[in-house]
Amino acid sequence: MDFPLPDRPGVPLDEGHLRRLRERPLVPVVLASGHRALLVTRHADVRAVLSDGRFGREAWSGGTLFARTPESLALAAADPPAHTRRRKAVQAWFTARRAGADRPRIEALAERLLDEMEDAGPPADLIARFATPLPYAVICDVLGVPAGDLGLLLPWVSAMMSAGRFSAEEVGAAHEGMHGYFADRLAERRARPGTGLLARLAASSGLSDDEIIVVGYGLLMAGGETTSNFLAACVLELVSRPGLAARLRADPSLIPAAVEEFLRWVWFAGTGGRPHVVLADVELAGTALARGEVVVPLT
Repeated sequence: MDFPLPDRPGVPLDEGHLRRLRERPLVPVVLASGHRALLVTRHADVRAVLSDGRFGREAWSGGTLFARTPESLALAAADPPAHTRRRKAVQAWFTARRAGADRPRIEALAERLLDEMEDAGPPADLIARFATPLPYAVICDVLGVPAGDLGLLLPWVSAMMSAGRFSAEEVGAAHEGMHGYFADRLAERRARPGTGLLARLAASSGLSDDEIIVVGYGLLMAGGETTSNFLAACVLELVSRPGLAARLRADPSLIPAAVEEFLRWVWFAGTGGRPHVVLADVELAGTALARGEVVVPLT
């Protein structure tokens, strides 16, 4: 079975894939890179991989074309203590209080995008006109980079998150472009301090330039792509389930619970897991794994 699984946010997996995932705690898969791995499907086993130091992300990521130095590894690809240090530097920025303060501005942007889509008339491209520009504009504002640059940034995002749809050369060029863009924005923040997370990290985080750059574009991709997929998946669910949208319109108090339920079970995150390398012989799900084997916790 190939992995990543078919990337169709909101569309159920076929029965063959579902049967394998249900019946086996460790499913042999072939990654987009051609490497063989074991897909970890059970909740307890996924938690074990993510919390056990005998499984590491850096050992996998360090050999890819993306990593210039250990400091260039994305936050999601780093192991402690680097991961802990970077997460601590940004976590205070992402709080319920800050999100609540930003809510009126985000709602106004959402309303404007919906009005523009309605004014343009049918057919309406939900992805291009709403699900993509809304989250990416918000995360650009958080970072302190111009949303007007999304025309430059989004093709790089597509290549870097392609899971095999682009050549290694195209992905490498996208990475170089993204790294150069955020290096330029960081230099601007150092010369002319402003608002946004990049400015804060430049002023007081203690992170190196490479770390700040990678955190910056990592947040751009993670904050934009997952939310874009989720918005599209929610709309697909609403149009696929007769009566659900009408019920939510009739009783808006149900909407928060509906959103939580969508978050719980709608498949929207794309690749679904990051490879981990076995760093020392270990047993997982009753199977002995040797140092150097690759597992992918299904998240």
